[in-house]
Amino acid sequence: MAARKATDTPIFDKHWHLAQSDEELNFTELELAILRISGAFERWQKDCLACCIDSGLSGMDNAVFHIIRMHDRPKSISEVARLLNRDDISNLQYSLRKLTKAGLIARASTGDSKRTAAYEVTAQGTRVSDLFAQFRRELLLSLTQSIKNLDVDIVTASKVLNITSGLYDHASTVAASHRHS
Repeated sequence: MAARKATDTPIFDKHWHLAQSDEELNFTELELAILRISGAFERWQKDCLACCIDSGLSGMDNAVFHIIRMHDRPKSISEVARLLNRDDISNLQYSLRKLTKAGLIARASTGDSKRTAAYEVTAQGTRVSDLFAQFRRELLLSLTQSIKNLDVDIVTASKVLNITSGLYDHASTVAASHRHS
């Protein structure tokens, strides 16, 4: 078999309708990576939680659960939505109902019936989230130990993804003003 020359046509043509330039191609590759990691992360969240409790909860339910546990203080649905950058309140309400039914969270007692409802993790929820953290360390984080300088790359990736999230939010706002009626 003859060796390929640098001038030969590339084996993989990565240019497509979303990417006409190298810059667009790089951004499209980032978007595909986000879609892939989103799916993998959702599966991981669901499967790791299933190691801790038999509840049929989704990966997003697990994310809501851990956001409520964050800093061990009650969270309103609007705080959960803000922290997860979500605007689908009805889906978040469904997650809250499922988590409440599973006994992992409960309405926080505020003493003020007019105040917006807030949710906190129950004693069972604390046990489950602590067990989740243990499984996460053993099953996921242990895999990262041999990757040189991963901690630096993770910090950089987090910053880039947070900035990119802001770009998408801004572009979404502009797109919303140009919708077809």
